[in-house]
Amino acid sequence: MPTIKEIAAMANVSRSTVSRALNKSGYVSEDARKRIDKVIEDTGYIPSEHAKSLRTKKTKVIGVILPTIQTETSSKIVSGIDQELAKQGYQILLANTNLEQEKELDYLDLLKVRQVDGIVLVATNTEPQLVEKINALDIPVVAIGQELEGVTSIVYDDFHASKELTSLFIEEGHTRIGFIGVDETDRAVGLQRKQGYLEAMKEHQLNVKPDWIQKAVFDIDSGRDAMKKMLALPETPPTAVFAVTDRLAIGAMSLLKERNIQIPADMAVASIGASEISQYVDPPLTTIDYQNKKAGEQAARQILHVLHQKESLKKIILDYRLIKRGSV
Repeated sequence: MPTIKEIAAMANVSRSTVSRALNKSGYVSEDARKRIDKVIEDTGYIPSEHAKSLRTKKTKVIGVILPTIQTETSSKIVSGIDQELAKQGYQILLANTNLEQEKELDYLDLLKVRQVDGIVLVATNTEPQLVEKINALDIPVVAIGQELEGVTSIVYDDFHASKELTSLFIEEGHTRIGFIGVDETDRAVGLQRKQGYLEAMKEHQLNVKPDWIQKAVFDIDSGRDAMKKMLALPETPPTAVFAVTDRLAIGAMSLLKERNIQIPADMAVASIGASEISQYVDPPLTTIDYQNKKAGEQAARQILHVLHQKESLKKIILDYRLIKRGSV
């Protein structure tokens, strides 16, 4: 493999001209560029990315921290990030926290050591320690899913989406509506979706019994368990259930079918996520589509904007769409 010096000699140009041509920085005459391109083609020269990063102090790598790699949401977000960054010659480096908040902090440190140019964090919490660490980094960070103070945040409209979904139940004649949520330290999924549900019930002057609200974790079995507790209530249980994720809703539906409770005649079910499987369960699940791939694309564009323009928007609220199907 020839060196830069040898490439320059063969193209009859200076080493600095070859460097500018390879890095696409600074002026290079059209004639010189053609000679350099021909030498590179003839010799099969491949520029060293490591050497380029030493010169430019850029690695062309963006770190992506995920709460879990096992969900369709994460897959869609990563797809959007990767496709958008690839257009500009960037690669991604994935880090999976397995929903452990401490790992979010660890991976921020690790990715900084790995000298990534920027970080996209699919956040699950808004703890001050996390925000302080991000704001102390000297590389751009974009958060998806949670609004973090002082950090460019791409957020879903969880409150209004949940309120609209709950209102749909009410429009269909339901007055006893249950809620399967998650821990409220997750402000977006745990708190804001619950607040949207409660606000819709309040606006329609409907009571909410404490036992109608069940806390779960992010898996199908937990949705089953929450539904089981709701059905075991000594008084009349709800006739509709809003689960904050598709996985929780599918777990609830599996228990209802196991007990021969008809959906939606005896119990209506709806959720948020628009996962691929949601359209194939029986009956198809009514859900909110956040178009997660677009969230990933938006995050990638924001990272690139900061890298090139040194400025960023602080909050971007994404739109959503309600998909009404047979479960309501």
